[in-house]
Amino acid sequence: MSSATESRDEIAPVRAGEELDWPALEAHLRANIDGLEGEFSVLQFPRGSANLTYCVRFGDRRLVVRRPPFGTIAPGAHDMGREYRVLSRLHERFDRAPRALLHCGDDAVIGAEFLVSEYRDGVVVWDSVPASMARIPHAGHRIGLAVIDGLADLHAVDPASCGLADLGRPEGYLERQVRGWSSRWDAVAAQAPSVETAKVVEEVGRLIRAAIPTSQRAGIVHNDYKVDNCQFAPDDPDRVKSVFDWDMATTGDVLVDLGTLLNYWPDRTVDPGSDAAFIAVPGMHGLDLPSRAEVVERYAAGSDLDLSRIQWYEAFGCWKTVVILQQLYARFVRGETTDERMGQRGDLVEPLARRALALLAN
Repeated sequence: MSSATESRDEIAPVRAGEELDWPALEAHLRANIDGLEGEFSVLQFPRGSANLTYCVRFGDRRLVVRRPPFGTIAPGAHDMGREYRVLSRLHERFDRAPRALLHCGDDAVIGAEFLVSEYRDGVVVWDSVPASMARIPHAGHRIGLAVIDGLADLHAVDPASCGLADLGRPEGYLERQVRGWSSRWDAVAAQAPSVETAKVVEEVGRLIRAAIPTSQRAGIVHNDYKVDNCQFAPDDPDRVKSVFDWDMATTGDVLVDLGTLLNYWPDRTVDPGSDAAFIAVPGMHGLDLPSRAEVVERYAAGSDLDLSRIQWYEAFGCWKTVVILQQLYARFVRGETTDERMGQRGDLVEPLARRALALLAN
C-alpha cells in the first residue's frame, strides 16, 4: 500500500485518467463501513507503479482505497481479495500490517474489485532520509536494519496463528512460482523493447528453472518487500510501523522475500558499472543503508535457515522484477495507461536481466 503520510510528495490530486466513479464509491463506503460522516473528498498516493491507491476522506476520517490498474491484468496479479484476506487477519499477529476494513468484488461500483483499509500516518523512505529524521545519527543505516528486522519478524509468524494456514500451498511453491512468472513473461514478451532484450530475459528464465533450490521452511511471504513499501513514524528510524502492498502475499518459501529485498537494495560495495550493480531507484544510494552482506548477516542472526543459496533467490527476485517492469511497459505500449513513467520501465528490463545473469554465474 502506498505511503500514508500527507506530504506534497506522498499525496496529490488524482492523476488525469485515473478518476473513478466517486459518487458510486462514496455511496458504497457509507453503506458498508460504520461511522462515516462529513464531507467526502479524494486524493491519490501517486508514487505507486501498479495498483491505484487513493486517500478517501469523510470529514476528519481517512481511509485507503486500492484497486487494480486499468487494462489487461496478468492472471493472479493485483488480487484485492487476497490482500483483504491477509490484512483482515494478519494484524492480529503482526502489527505492521494495516487492518483491512472492506473488500468489494462487484466491478460495477468503480469498474474493478477494490479494497479499503485503515489509514496510518507516517513517512515512507523513497530516495533520501526523511526530513523528520535528518538530525538523528546514522538514520539511513538504522532504517535499513529496521527493514530487515521487520522482514524477520514477519517470517516468524505462524500462518495458522492468524487464520492464514491455507493462504497458499507451500509444497512445490518455488516450482509453481517459476512456472507462473515464465507464463507472465510469455504474455508480454511481444512488447519487449528489443529482440536482444527478450533473449536475455529468456536465458535468465532458463537458468532459474535449472537451479531451483530445495525449500527449507514455509511461512508468510509478502512477495514485494522493500524499503519503500515500509512506513516509519516520523521520528523513529529503528522500527517499521507499517508494511504495504500485500496483494501477492502467500505462504511459501520465506527466502523469496529476502531475495526480493536484496534485489532492490543499493550497495556501495558493488561497482556501479558492473552487471551486478543495483538498478532501481538510484537515489537510494545516498541513504547509507547497510551493505547486502550486512543484510544477509542481520537476517541470519535471527534465523536458523541456511543462506548459502541466497544468490539464486536474489536472481529470482531480479527476474520477477524484470517481468513486472515489462508488464508495466506493455500496458503503456498498448495504450492502457497515461502514466508516462510506465513508458520508461522498458529501459530497465535488459540491464536488470543482465544483473540476474551475473548473480546466477557466481
